[in-house]
Amino acid sequence: MTELLLAEHVPETGRVLVLGAGGGIELRNLAASHAGWHLDGVDPSESMLEVARVAMTEFGDRVALYRGTIGDAPDGPYDGATSLLVFHFIPLAERLETLRGLHRRLKPGAPLVLAHMSFAQEEASREIWMRRHAAFAMSNGVDPAHAESGRQAMLERLHLLAPEAEEAMLVDAGFSDVSLFFAGFDFRGWVAYA
Repeated sequence: MTELLLAEHVPETGRVLVLGAGGGIELRNLAASHAGWHLDGVDPSESMLEVARVAMTEFGDRVALYRGTIGDAPDGPYDGATSLLVFHFIPLAERLETLRGLHRRLKPGAPLVLAHMSFAQEEASREIWMRRHAAFAMSNGVDPAHAESGRQAMLERLHLLAPEAEEAMLVDAGFSDVSLFFAGFDFRGWVAYA
């Protein structure tokens, strides 16, 4: 889905920013699908970037990796950007500035594909969705004790917003035409344009 949404606007020789490059899976998929794209991946974890470096060896100089957050990313301008499974780790006080940093680096009209955990934030809703998250993990073979400790950790450590707050923040950061393209359990995905 991410690749298709980017490819609607990113030219054959486009430049794409991946915020939260992690172990390089997203970078690898985008580089393999688009031989002319140049990709810059940013991640705060050196160990994750090392995994990404290994995964990117066949793509040579089409992929560059940077350690840090959005403030450490090159200025661009980029034809598109992604941030998958990242924003629920960014403290709420830093979210808007992170989105603004992405927006500043994008060419006018360039897409941002964003996906992470987001659901209604009333206490009862948080409890239901985190319980469902743990039940889904157990249905896929995760030990119940691990699923429960993971549920507790997520309630304590993740920085979550309701979907409508996510969309409002994208608009506040300067993005337009915000639209939901994915909803699955406690995850949502949006595409928006600079």
